[in-house]
Amino acid sequence: MIVQIKISYPNGAVPNASVLAALSVGVVRLVDVDQVQVHGVCQMSVLAELASATSTQSLIDGVRALSDRLDIDVLPLDDAAYRTWLAGQRSQRQVMTVAGRALTMDVLQRVVSIAEESGLSVERVQRLSGPFLADAERACLQLTLIGEVAEPAVLREALLAASDELGVDIALQQDAIFRQHRRLAVFDMDSTLIKAEVIDELAKVAGVGDQVAAITARAMRGELDFRASFKARMALLKGLPETALEGIGQRLELMDGAEALFVELKRLGYKTAILSGGFTYFARQVQARLGIDYVYANELEIVDGVVTGNTVEPIVDAQRKADLLQSLAEAEGLALEQTIAVGDGANDLPMLALAGLGVAFHAKPLVRQSARQAMSASGLDGLLYLLGVPDHHRLESASAS
Repeated sequence: MIVQIKISYPNGAVPNASVLAALSVGVVRLVDVDQVQVHGVCQMSVLAELASATSTQSLIDGVRALSDRLDIDVLPLDDAAYRTWLAGQRSQRQVMTVAGRALTMDVLQRVVSIAEESGLSVERVQRLSGPFLADAERACLQLTLIGEVAEPAVLREALLAASDELGVDIALQQDAIFRQHRRLAVFDMDSTLIKAEVIDELAKVAGVGDQVAAITARAMRGELDFRASFKARMALLKGLPETALEGIGQRLELMDGAEALFVELKRLGYKTAILSGGFTYFARQVQARLGIDYVYANELEIVDGVVTGNTVEPIVDAQRKADLLQSLAEAEGLALEQTIAVGDGANDLPMLALAGLGVAFHAKPLVRQSARQAMSASGLDGLLYLLGVPDHHRLESASAS
């Protein structure tokens, strides 16, 4: 006879070994066991085969004799219920990450409703951030889901809509082996690693800011071919003195969470790269600040101390970013499933699609809709939640304690 045994008691009230010893009386075969400590209470659930129906009361009596603070319930599990449970254990898991500055019960209810309407059921809810205190700077829950999604496109649209409405990031991934074992992360630079579009900053100094910004915005939205727009913007920079570059570089501000993210990626053994349609001059500065391994960006041609306005091939455009990701993965001996790509513009979409984890970060609507994952409510270090890294595993948390 298969039964489910549910036991709960205050932490420390009874030694776990004593509870397990009491359970072993009458148990012929252990099928499954799960135990958690939640909010000061130890909760144990055991599936087991008992020798006979008469063993049930003996088991209950033996466990209750340990402490009057211990609750136990034994429920028979019929064949249909057991087969349903067994089928669920063999199902593919999905992991939903929900993150933002704050999470409420309404947010949790909404995402669970969307999951259930799509054919998924919640197996586990786990907090990856610190406690949801009033002064907390970030909050994150990770939900493990079981089931088959009938219409993935419908589910994705529902999650995107909920993300926009609730002001939180929602990511859904298969709980595959590579999710926590990626080893190469590549990033766009402008508006991803830094809070600026460098070419726009150059244009402001050159006195053509409005013209270049308009072209940049159209290119990032996917309304213009990147190569053509890049050449047009470069031509407008002709005559800019080289001395202006240093001041612009000094003013560049890293994206929120960038330093914390790269500390952790390096500690976890990741190789990192900048794949940017911006300029090598500035990408090298960001590389030095964050300890990035590789840099691929466009060269800013300067002759006699003046920007020429000419483009230097090869231009790092959308296809080249994807090709570079492929090449870097091969050079590091990695499968593409072990790679991460992060960017915000339409020219990032090919590399986001190619990577094992492609994330549209604070991206334009077209990019958010097209990428598999999107983050808009979190800083760059929110990427760690998508890798399943909880706050208490971070180096900064360990140092602070």
